Amino acid sequence: MSTFTQKIKSTVATLTLLVSLGWGAVFAQTTSITGTVTDADNKETLVGVNIIVKGKVIGTITDLDGNFSLKVNQAPPFTLVFSMVGYAAIEVEITDSKTTGLNIELSEQTMLGQEVVISASRVEENILQSPVSIEKMDVLAIRETPSDTYYKAIANLKGVDVTSSSINFQIINARGFNSTGNTRFVQLTDGMDTQAPALNFPIGNLNGPSELDVESVEFIPGSASALYGPNAFNGILLVNSKSPFEYQGFSAFYKQGFNHFGGQNGEPTSPQPMYEGSIRYAKAFNNKFAFKLNASFMEATDWYGTDQTDLNPSLQGDLPFNPGANRVHVFGDEVANNIGLLRNVGAIQAAANQLGLGGYISSIPDQIVSRTGYDERHLVDYGAKNYKFNTGLHYRINDRSELSYTLNYGAGTSVYTGAQRYSLRNFEISQHKLELRGDNYFLRAYTTRENSGESYIADLTGVNINDMWKSNTNWFGEYTIAYMAALAQQGVAPGAFGSPEQQANAHGFARGAADTGRIMPGTPEFEQASREVRAGFIPEGSLFNDQSRMYMTEGQYDFKNEIDFMDLQVGGSYRVYELRSNGTIFADVEGNDITISEYGAFAQAGKKVLNDKLKLTGSLRYDKNENFEGQFSPRISGVLTQNNHNFRLSYQTGFRMPTTQGQHIDLNVVSARLIGGLPFYREKYDIFTNAYTLASVEEYVARVGSGLSPVDPAATSALQPANEEDFPALRPEQVRSIEVGYKSLLNNNNILIDFAYYYNIYSDFITQNAVRKAPGPIFPVPANGDQLAINAVNAPSLLTPITTPGSENTFQTYTNFTGSDVKAHGAALGLTFNLPRNFVLSGNYNFNKLLTAPAEGFLNDFNTPEHKGNITFGNRKVTDNLGFNVALRSQSAFRWESSFARGDVPAVTTVDAQISYRVSSMKSIFKLGGSNILNNRYFLNFGGPTIGSIYYLSITFDELFR
Repeated sequence: MSTFTQKIKSTVATLTLLVSLGWGAVFAQTTSITGTVTDADNKETLVGVNIIVKGKVIGTITDLDGNFSLKVNQAPPFTLVFSMVGYAAIEVEITDSKTTGLNIELSEQTMLGQEVVISASRVEENILQSPVSIEKMDVLAIRETPSDTYYKAIANLKGVDVTSSSINFQIINARGFNSTGNTRFVQLTDGMDTQAPALNFPIGNLNGPSELDVESVEFIPGSASALYGPNAFNGILLVNSKSPFEYQGFSAFYKQGFNHFGGQNGEPTSPQPMYEGSIRYAKAFNNKFAFKLNASFMEATDWYGTDQTDLNPSLQGDLPFNPGANRVHVFGDEVANNIGLLRNVGAIQAAANQLGLGGYISSIPDQIVSRTGYDERHLVDYGAKNYKFNTGLHYRINDRSELSYTLNYGAGTSVYTGAQRYSLRNFEISQHKLELRGDNYFLRAYTTRENSGESYIADLTGVNINDMWKSNTNWFGEYTIAYMAALAQQGVAPGAFGSPEQQANAHGFARGAADTGRIMPGTPEFEQASREVRAGFIPEGSLFNDQSRMYMTEGQYDFKNEIDFMDLQVGGSYRVYELRSNGTIFADVEGNDITISEYGAFAQAGKKVLNDKLKLTGSLRYDKNENFEGQFSPRISGVLTQNNHNFRLSYQTGFRMPTTQGQHIDLNVVSARLIGGLPFYREKYDIFTNAYTLASVEEYVARVGSGLSPVDPAATSALQPANEEDFPALRPEQVRSIEVGYKSLLNNNNILIDFAYYYNIYSDFITQNAVRKAPGPIFPVPANGDQLAINAVNAPSLLTPITTPGSENTFQTYTNFTGSDVKAHGAALGLTFNLPRNFVLSGNYNFNKLLTAPAEGFLNDFNTPEHKGNITFGNRKVTDNLGFNVALRSQSAFRWESSFARGDVPAVTTVDAQISYRVSSMKSIFKLGGSNILNNRYFLNFGGPTIGSIYYLSITFDELFR
């Protein structure tokens, strides 16, 4: 870590220099301003109005009487900006060094399209003139959302796709190739990347700000690598918290909810309570020092995984059921074996002869049989919890520079769907940030630290519990002996297979016999076995031991004070991953530390031409990861403005760096061993010797399941050898995107229209592919060149995965698709209507379609509905006290593919609604509402939990009652 230490020292030195350079302003002339801010309509004083000196960081807020007092270390003239949630901001020029009794009136904001955004270009600009498609939720939208949390309400924005692994773990995506762990999307909270270092994807809002502390959310669909670097591939989300200077006072929030109405398939049969609450306190002293404290909690009974879909239907053959079933939310049944392989096992032959069943050895079919698994509900901790603490210390060194320290801490219990189902139990994740910021620059350094706590793999827990009460060898042996006995009892002749009905009866009898002594869920023995398995680290147990870390330093400078004929910004970053899973995810066992470093820099220039009607912007970024070649990411855009009409065209590029897991994972996930795509891991496991592509093996298994012998050439002809040419060495993924858009205000600024179309071309598409190895050659060729008979032992060994750690025969690795480019396109249309009497109607339609797909055997994980739409209708002031909001969300059915499960996600339509009531005397707002109020049962990703309705009542108290 010496390199990183040097970078931190350099950052601190730069911070010190910038601080020292800023002290000169302290001795400038002081200007004093006092005044009052009132509502332009009713003339009532306004509390908590933000007052900022334009171009500086100095400012204040109005007090409980609507008064303010501000001292600025600058001689006039300069400009003050007055702003408040729900009101149109105004600018006032100060020309007198002693300005007193200033009376300011703010009018309620009714005009659309006036939001200011920073994420599209990393500088402030009007949302109408953004060079790319962008969405924003402000404080009011967050407060008025009908969803049970503001984070889930992001799904109502145009172009957003959401998956859910848990009631408190949602993943956001845009424009296709969605996943439950989206490494193609970047989420920033106050500038900090929220990805977990060992996972490389955002963790939702598990350690982000509470509803009380969120000022705004900005969402950009599409590539943003040119400004934000690696993995800003499909989009970026910026969550901005409230400044303790601008949002002071005490506020509190409590929500009481219920879920699990109409439970089924093992779910709770009665509604379960949900609890959520938070407090916030912020205070500023002399406009120089300010702090804020936030604490929040959430507890609920999580959504259950109840899907009993068989992932191996091709193994059923002519039987009325599948003895080799591997069900989505059943764990332990991943362990399977072809009982036909036991025909040549001496112990089986001896036991059969002793029981007088020797003649039935040849009656053992080539049938894959799986062990009896346990439902997910018996293995996963569904006690969802999330405890968060956030604090910020801010010091204004002078009028132009502000130094701050931020801590974001989150802990709790959740469920995550990856290659398996993971019970994230009592995890912790924290972020520490030190930042120096001015009006035209920032320099920050932060670290993210995770602790897996008692998190474990649910699938592996089921497998190990099974192995604990009876080894796989004994279980399959007893099953096979009992199967032969059942055939004999039914009068099947020795050597014959019997009818499908007789075979089904034999399988049923055999399973019952093999399951004798099985530890049953709900018993003390089961709970004890589960605790023992979850107490041991992978691979002996199912417990993770991860304390991975990420370190980041970055800065940006805007030359707006030095250059006035054009806009120019430059920036750079340096990042280090320190992988510390202690061998439970990566090969980072003792003495084998793994670190990954990468750096990047960008420049962006913009210029208005044609009488300021056309804004041209170009940017270029370079990034280098130590394991891969450097990447250039250019972007060029143009925005033509004519009155209220804004036409935009952009060409964007992006890249996705292989994740830490894509580079270094080394984990047995029962169905396969996942290995990183770096050459080291392929050589370590020699994955290409006597290996065949898993896609061809699955076809081979299907042919055997249809009745062919495992050594029949008609079956083995399906096998395709795996070679290095089909699994190219891992490298970054590229995307080139063309986007056209139009945004305009119509009908006296009461209608906002926003349209965008994109066309994406993906190169070096990162995907996963798998092989299965035989213990030796299947098609041996002697020296004389004559083809020998198909090996009767090696060929059937491919029928089932071997799951014993250290002896696996199935390997899934990260690689790139080297065929033709993968292409996709889509469009989004949004409309918002300001109606009379404060009613607002808005809606959007989203279209996404994959035009080409990776080759057979590669995961086609577009995982996005082709059609999706949202409609919201509301009025936050039906009367002075009463408001409401309703949101309808609908999406078409689509195919979901992942390393965990592949299947169809049905179409779904849900309705969220809320009614709010303001009680001024209590400085509070009461809200009664619900998510999915019609209780349509649905899931957002195949293999995810079944989601129902949530009904809630909340109260929000704000000391300043803004």
